[in-house]
Amino acid sequence: MDLNDIIDYLGTVARSVGAEMSSPFFYLQFGLILIAAGIALTANAALQKRIDRGSLANRWPLPLRRLAYVLVVESFSTVVFAVLVIAARIVMYHSTWPSRSYMLVVAAKLALAWLAIRLITSVIRNAFLVTMISLLAWLIAALSIINQLEPAADALDSISIVLGGLRLTPLLVIKACLLLIVTLWLTNIASNFAESRINRSADLTPSIQVLLVKMIRIGLMVVAVAIALGAVGINLSALAVFSGAVGVGIGIGLQKIVANFISGIILLADKSVKPGDLVTIGDSSGRISAMKTRYISVAAGDGREFLIPNEDLVTQKVTNWTYTDKNTLVKVTFATNYDSNPRRVCQLAIENAAAAPRAIKARPPNCILTEFAETGMKFSLTFWIADPDGMDNVRSEVMLSLWETFKREGIKVPYPVRELRVRGGALPVDTTVEVSS
Repeated sequence: MDLNDIIDYLGTVARSVGAEMSSPFFYLQFGLILIAAGIALTANAALQKRIDRGSLANRWPLPLRRLAYVLVVESFSTVVFAVLVIAARIVMYHSTWPSRSYMLVVAAKLALAWLAIRLITSVIRNAFLVTMISLLAWLIAALSIINQLEPAADALDSISIVLGGLRLTPLLVIKACLLLIVTLWLTNIASNFAESRINRSADLTPSIQVLLVKMIRIGLMVVAVAIALGAVGINLSALAVFSGAVGVGIGIGLQKIVANFISGIILLADKSVKPGDLVTIGDSSGRISAMKTRYISVAAGDGREFLIPNEDLVTQKVTNWTYTDKNTLVKVTFATNYDSNPRRVCQLAIENAAAAPRAIKARPPNCILTEFAETGMKFSLTFWIADPDGMDNVRSEVMLSLWETFKREGIKVPYPVRELRVRGGALPVDTTVEVSS
């Protein structure tokens, strides 16, 4: 079909429509359709005010409950419109010639087609996807009802662009998009099912679970694209002309994306980090909450989440507090003055650390004297806890307990002392004054 054929076809359609509009039955049918639409909208508005959506078919099985929701809540106006138009068609069919009510037949078929499409797409949860699929399917059904589907397809197929060995037409693009939507939707269902089965497996580590899920999703997406393109007649070898451009794009603008993707695969394969690990990366510390294709999410515990690129975990220093063992050594440093008995100080410190609720009883604390400093004696107290999460809180509790014990035992914590010597004036020569700061 060339451009002249399209123009002739549009002219024929225009003349046919003009002839139909000259008939009084055209306006009668159009008026009945408008009245049916008004009654349907009014009935729908009245129903929505009275219906309780939360208790609608509450005791029914889930599929029937979803069906009732679509019919009563989402498409009630369509149901009423279809019933009224069909009733008007029956009345006109028996009172006049059948050809004088053809518009009512078309309107009823369009309404029923929309209702069927809404029922079929009710299993899809994505609202945007439901709207797009519904509109496209209804447009195809409408063209088929008015016997214009084949001419419209020929018109869309007549416009083409040839790229290499590939002939692109609007019809081909529409078919490919529709098949891609269907195959990717089925792929998402299959990958979600596989993910649920993998996550329930107790024999697989969290990192292996994430790796398997990602590989399954990527593999299914590749298969879906190949099936969709092959189904519409696109030879995948014809797309080789684009491979050079894609390679250049990756080399110039997608370096970091590809690097992060490969780094994510490496991290999942070598199991150096996994969901649930407590890590420190630069100035960011927290527990890994998710591992994505491009980044990992580290929850800091204060409401913040750090999104760290996978490449940083491969190329930078990472502290994994729970890599092989969750047991963590906590270190507390403190000092006392020289009037204290260091052995008694060590004994009190060990007792306080051992009394901490989270201290591991099987690994007793240890306290050593580390330095004789100018201001006093310095000590280092170490003890083990079973999980590094909340380590600072444990350290704070032990230090508060030490402070209370030292107060009770009369052990003083040293503070800096400054010595001033004033010569002449009101004070005697070489008088020493101690000032604490």
